[in-house]
Amino acid sequence: MHRAWSVGNFALLEIKIMKTMQTIAIIGASGNMGSAISKSLSKGNYRLLLCAREQDKVQAVVEEIRSSNPAAAVEAIDCSVEASWEADIIIVAVPYEAEKEVAQKIREVSNQKIVISISNPLNSSYNGLVTAPDTSAAEELQKSLPNAKVVKAFNTTFAADFSTPVIDGRQADAFVAGNEEDALRTVSELVSTAGFNPLLAGDLSVSRTLENMQLLLIQLNMKYNYNWLAGWKILHQ
Repeated sequence: MHRAWSVGNFALLEIKIMKTMQTIAIIGASGNMGSAISKSLSKGNYRLLLCAREQDKVQAVVEEIRSSNPAAAVEAIDCSVEASWEADIIIVAVPYEAEKEVAQKIREVSNQKIVISISNPLNSSYNGLVTAPDTSAAEELQKSLPNAKVVKAFNTTFAADFSTPVIDGRQADAFVAGNEEDALRTVSELVSTAGFNPLLAGDLSVSRTLENMQLLLIQLNMKYNYNWLAGWKILHQ
């Protein structure tokens, strides 16, 4: 026997779906990585707030997403504080040297929220990192945002990988590191939505290794001319 659905039932279902839709603020959405992440996550059940200093470039990303996915819940917003205040998850898609400034702006509105660090603290010669061996970009961001749940993710992938996450027939792995189990689970879901295979690498201190891994991948790309389409894959039985 089939249950009859009334208008009220559908209204309740719609409300439930709206409640489960998470809002993600992507700071630096006009950059190569920020725009690639935005486009990939627009395929999921998320509301995206894109912000950056270049509003015309952010709006272009929004229009490109809407062109390929008219149902996407995405909008441009010109204030990182307002976007972060509305968000459940904040992705800081800016270079390492800009993270402190962003952290100062969003400190009060990021309490108990997931903040994703994607940066790699590369020096200008790409032969080392500017951070000390006993820390990482993600750990420094956590110090700046002591009440947030900082997670390292998306730093071991090139921007081009987001449109081609399957490389040479293999799905690229994307590593996730953090101290909060619920945050790791949520970010792993984002990684899957973006098309990568999420691997929990460990606590936030493991981001030191992850940032060095991307340094190596960049160096290998420059040496062997991978055209910035390369990624890590853990082979196992």
